[in-house]
Amino acid sequence: LKSNPSNNEEKEAQTLLTRSDELQRLHSQALSAYQQEDYEAAISLLDEILAVCVWDAELRELRAECYIKEGEPSKAISDLKAAAKLKNDNTEAFYKISRIYYQLGDHELSLSEVRECLKLDQDHKQCFSLYKQVKKLNKQIESAEEFIREGRYEDAINKYDSVMKTEPEVPIYTTRAKERICHCLSKNQQATEAIKVCTEVLQLEPTNVNALKDRAEAYLLEDLYEE
Repeated sequence: LKSNPSNNEEKEAQTLLTRSDELQRLHSQALSAYQQEDYEAAISLLDEILAVCVWDAELRELRAECYIKEGEPSKAISDLKAAAKLKNDNTEAFYKISRIYYQLGDHELSLSEVRECLKLDQDHKQCFSLYKQVKKLNKQIESAEEFIREGRYEDAINKYDSVMKTEPEVPIYTTRAKERICHCLSKNQQATEAIKVCTEVLQLEPTNVNALKDRAEAYLLEDLYEE
């Protein structure tokens, strides 16, 4: 504006300055809402800012934090993935994405993302600690599934018992392990134990199709046709 003043440019410049002031005000309100733990309001304000400031990595990271607090992890992943691309060496974003996938029970994607973090910084303590945990769990699950494919059901059951010991804090891994143990017991014609474990799974997930099918097979072995 100073280098080349003209009516049109002056109008445009004034409009942009006004918009800039407005966005700064919204930013202050968003931070205030976040600090007051009103995450829904913070998301709404950040939506408005990010519609204009599309490439702002820090705003995306802040909105991701709000999504996590609001229990919307998939939306958080979307923002964090953008932030990982927008900011160089963003190990924190990769770490958070890996953690979210891990909490959701997607150990394979978690492992992939934490490796990206370690590519940027092999000495990153949080990423290395998470990497060791996910790698161990991933290996146990892969091994158990291999046993199932080979029909070695007792070995698979033992391996899934190890999975539950490796990760007792995230419920989805216990549920998935029990679902697969229920399958192994049913296939191994251990009907009574299969019914017991399948029922435990169905108490947690009443619409779990795999557990319903495996319990049905176990009932057939016991001649419990109505059940």
